[in-house]
Amino acid sequence: MSPTHVDLAAPPGAVVRRPAIRGRRVPSTRRRRLLVAAVGVPVAIALAVLAAVGALWPMTPAVADAPQRVQAIMAAHGGTRLTALPNPDRVGQALIATEDSRFWSTPGVDPVAVGRVAWATVRGRGDVGGAGLAQQLAKNLYRPSGPAAWREAQQVELAFKLEHAYSRETILRMYLSAVYFGHGYWGLPAAAQGYFGVAPSQLTWGQAAVLAGIVQAPSADDPLKHPDRAAARQGHVLRRLVATGVLTTDQAAAAARRGLQLP
Repeated sequence: MSPTHVDLAAPPGAVVRRPAIRGRRVPSTRRRRLLVAAVGVPVAIALAVLAAVGALWPMTPAVADAPQRVQAIMAAHGGTRLTALPNPDRVGQALIATEDSRFWSTPGVDPVAVGRVAWATVRGRGDVGGAGLAQQLAKNLYRPSGPAAWREAQQVELAFKLEHAYSRETILRMYLSAVYFGHGYWGLPAAAQGYFGVAPSQLTWGQAAVLAGIVQAPSADDPLKHPDRAAARQGHVLRRLVATGVLTTDQAAAAARRGLQLP
């Protein structure tokens, strides 16, 4: 029964019944729609990803020769292929924090990357950037050609193939072996020795942050030619290491205070 309320404007003795005020509730129909959207959208994305992967599979190369392609890059540029990840692998951790924080958790193909490519294609845009490490490795090893959106789609597909053919550790090792660090240094061993005179496992966090910051623009961020730009990139990488929980704020600040640490 609704509670009674005495209206002072009503005649004496009159009682006006009003419904009790309750908290707002989402109508059941709206709740059902929200639930369907919450479940249906991820399912639709997953189905779209599977369809895209299946359609592109025969249109992109196989990746069984990826290690041979890494070796060919090393041979062409006088680099040294990593036979194992350094211990500790500070550059690898810095690259993951900066370039691909979902590297260890993304199941086979990054749906964010697929969605980004699809949206760019719809809008008629070119390179949309933000590629993960496997996608960057695919680009370096296989050099897809064609219109920008098609190149990006091929990179995503090749990244999918790489992540299903090789362990994440192997992908990271191939990436560190084949990536260009500027100043003529191909691969992590050459870059660590060339810039700092040490082996990859001996790099400090500050030095690792310098190298991780170079890969997106090796010429522009060359620490020997453009120390100010390299220092700015180093700061960005150190902040990402803090954001991803690899370093504390104090550790990152201490590394930044030591500067580029070039010999």
